[in-house]
Amino acid sequence: MSKDSGRRSGAISVADISRRKTAGKKLSMVTCYDAAFARLVEDSGIDMVLVGDSLGNVVLGYGDTLPVTMDDMVHHTAAVARVLRTPFLTADMPFMSYKISVEQALTNAARLIQEGGAMAVKVEGGEEIGAQVAAITAAGIPVMGHLGLTPQSVHALGGYKVQGRGDAAERRLLDAAKALEQAGAFAIVLELVPAPLAAKVTAAVAVPTIGIGAGPACDGQVLVLQDLLGFDKDFSPKFLKKYANLGDTIVQALRSYDADVKAMAFPSAEQSFNE
Repeated sequence: MSKDSGRRSGAISVADISRRKTAGKKLSMVTCYDAAFARLVEDSGIDMVLVGDSLGNVVLGYGDTLPVTMDDMVHHTAAVARVLRTPFLTADMPFMSYKISVEQALTNAARLIQEGGAMAVKVEGGEEIGAQVAAITAAGIPVMGHLGLTPQSVHALGGYKVQGRGDAAERRLLDAAKALEQAGAFAIVLELVPAPLAAKVTAAVAVPTIGIGAGPACDGQVLVLQDLLGFDKDFSPKFLKKYANLGDTIVQALRSYDADVKAMAFPSAEQSFNE
């Protein structure tokens, strides 16, 4: 855990997450990439936080997640870990940081825990990364799986499309979920998967499923924080519900500030030190 992190003993645990599925209680999860938002998430009652490699799109300005590095992930995970106290904190292992070998996967997973302060790591894939998942789990690091639309494979998948349509694709996804469970994953994200298939997967595995564009039957849901807050008015995929339109609010605040500065209305005497 990063030396600046102040995780409390009351933080949500893997056991708590597992019990939620058994009890039929849903889990809430959001992405977060910095300390400022982590403080707000801490006060919200959200159960789980993901420092996702989606920071490539949301924070770093890339067109996809592929350029995100281990150093990027450690840096942003540590920023969140320094202030987050209660939610369970998972960090993404970025593109090609775990698929070359088991040794590579262990080394990079350890960085996210030791340097980043994460409580778990997330990896994309099924049977083909079973050895890595098993080894990381055996080393004492919880692993969250990710199936369906896996952004690190966007080129192989032909774009951001719903996955698991058709009998063969459905069987592959079900088999992949069972393989991840068998390898030791404590939870599985299902992204852009037809709701009936997500329901089948959720019933077929004993570990919680976390959906994004995968319907209501999953054991929990995850959204990108800036998406649900409405930062980008032009981004409105079918699976997204915007709970605010902060993009417009922020732009208007900046325009008001700009106007005040240029009209010499700010700073006024109230914002000035006269002695």
